[in-house]
Amino acid sequence: MKQVAFINLIMPFKDKLYRLAKRLLVSTEEAEDATQEVLLKLWSKKASIENYNNVEAFAMTMTKNFCLDRLKSKQAGNLKLVHSNYTDASRSLQNQLETKDSVTWVEKIMAELPEQQKMVLQLRDVEEYEFDEIAVMLDMKPTAIRVALSRARKTVREKLLEKHSYGIR
Repeated sequence: MKQVAFINLIMPFKDKLYRLAKRLLVSTEEAEDATQEVLLKLWSKKASIENYNNVEAFAMTMTKNFCLDRLKSKQAGNLKLVHSNYTDASRSLQNQLETKDSVTWVEKIMAELPEQQKMVLQLRDVEEYEFDEIAVMLDMKPTAIRVALSRARKTVREKLLEKHSYGIR
């Protein structure tokens, strides 16, 4: 495969690889390193990459596995789940603080979810993948993905409602 063809194949979804790595790892630097490592692995497989049905799903699976391996490694003592949230400067300070607080709580709740629910929630609601694509990436049946997603959303919703209605009874 020519270099230009490879780059044109990979570049459209490299940001998704980074966002998944960022979701799973603690810092921008860790996510950048993970993304770079995955891109290098893809480069080393460039001759056979055309044989894959869905290169994006393959790359996302590689990213997920690399990040999970990284979290399990001895170097993972200071890694945790984080997420950067987009903020709009035109909103009031109060709304910005409330949004930031809600995002912080969602991060904490997601950190407590089982790994499978965490991954399904990230891939479906943040990255907006279809169930069939998630099934390929996580090697799960679409029905199991729907169940895990439903449970994850329910847990997040209940814990957020619990947090926001604290003291109001």
